[in-house]
Amino acid sequence: MSHVLTPLSRRAAAAAPVLPLVAVPAVLALPPASDGAGPADVVSGLAVGYCVLLVLRERRGRRPLAPAAAVVLGLPVVGLALAAMGASSPQAGLTGLGRYLQVFVLVPAAVLLLVRRRSDFRLLAWSFVGLGLWQGAVGVHQYVTRTGASYQGENIRAVGTFGPHDVMGMATAVSLGLMCAAGIALGPASVRQRTLAAGCAVALLPPLALSFSRGAWIATAVAGAVQLVLAGPRRALKVAAAAAAAGVVLVGGFGVGTDSLQQRIDSIARVADAPDQSVVDRYTLWGAAAGIWREHPLTGVGLKGFPEHRDGHATLALSSGSDIDGAGVTYQRQALLSPHNMYLLVLSEQGLVGLLALAGSWLALLVRGVRRLVRGRRRARGPGPDCGLVACGLLVWLLTDFGYGDIGGPSTVLTAVALGLVAWWALAGDARADGERTDGERAGARGRVEEAPAR
Repeated sequence: MSHVLTPLSRRAAAAAPVLPLVAVPAVLALPPASDGAGPADVVSGLAVGYCVLLVLRERRGRRPLAPAAAVVLGLPVVGLALAAMGASSPQAGLTGLGRYLQVFVLVPAAVLLLVRRRSDFRLLAWSFVGLGLWQGAVGVHQYVTRTGASYQGENIRAVGTFGPHDVMGMATAVSLGLMCAAGIALGPASVRQRTLAAGCAVALLPPLALSFSRGAWIATAVAGAVQLVLAGPRRALKVAAAAAAAGVVLVGGFGVGTDSLQQRIDSIARVADAPDQSVVDRYTLWGAAAGIWREHPLTGVGLKGFPEHRDGHATLALSSGSDIDGAGVTYQRQALLSPHNMYLLVLSEQGLVGLLALAGSWLALLVRGVRRLVRGRRRARGPGPDCGLVACGLLVWLLTDFGYGDIGGPSTVLTAVALGLVAWWALAGDARADGERTDGERAGARGRVEEAPAR
């Protein structure tokens, strides 16, 4: 019996460092406790603390991060520090600084350090898929039973357990799960694993459609196309054909293409000619953010400063707020406190310095990640490593979606973990990223559960 338990115990011990990260998507499957920081934020904070303790115990006398990783992940701190000092109040500065550090620095760094091997990466990616399937199932049930958030007078909008206060929460969870499933399906994994991942990707399409989130649709289409290109032409053609067939079945066979959905799709092409009020509000908020930046071009108005300066730069076309109703919430108006564009939010609050620092970090991750994936494909002369396809898909989705949304709500912590997966692929050692066995894996093969040295 011991010869059976020993390998299992070794696997459990090897996966132990990444389990606190897996707990983040698991907690996000539960209804949020409040509109602000929730259980997932607490779990992410505990994961960061656990990472610090692990680094102090295992890596004495060693640098936990390679110089390149420290520079790329630490670059946003420059703009954040300046914007925090320029905030309207110390409380606003500290609150904003803590949130940005959590999402773009601390949690991604913890993921980079706690993910030790490709199997850890896949485990965390599959947890994203699981969260997306659960939230998607809840969302489809909301649409079928008319218990979702209000949309055009009907409670049909799929929002999952996130509720109408965070209408992008389910769309984000489903989209990121779809990117993970698509990356695994396009990679060189076993036939069974690729088939399972492809099935999960197809299953995530209906709830994504029923989220009625145009930004999530566009980001998913762009990121999916990038994944297909990076996977290679042969696999791209096969997946494109399968996706087309799935679309025919979903729309024609199951009637996913409802009138409301068709109108939402058509509205994407009418954003300039005949925009609805939500598009008008978004354009007005974008204009306000640009106006704020023009008055404070270098360092912005400080963290959490956009709501205070919004009315002084917005036109009369801006409505008083968005309607919140359905999914267990009584009707209310939600104030528009952000420009719904991450780049313009950073530009208005952190100025050109903050945007260059934050966008520079993202650009470095994108360049290093794509270059490593292409290099791995050339060496293997086949489809790119699944970890690379997942990471590139996640990053492209986030960068595209940031053009239509920003951070906020309980689902934001999922963005932080996704950036951590991207950082692991782009900034971890060549041996880890290109699929070679690390020192820790060699040690495990000799019967020890000792981890690899510093990246």
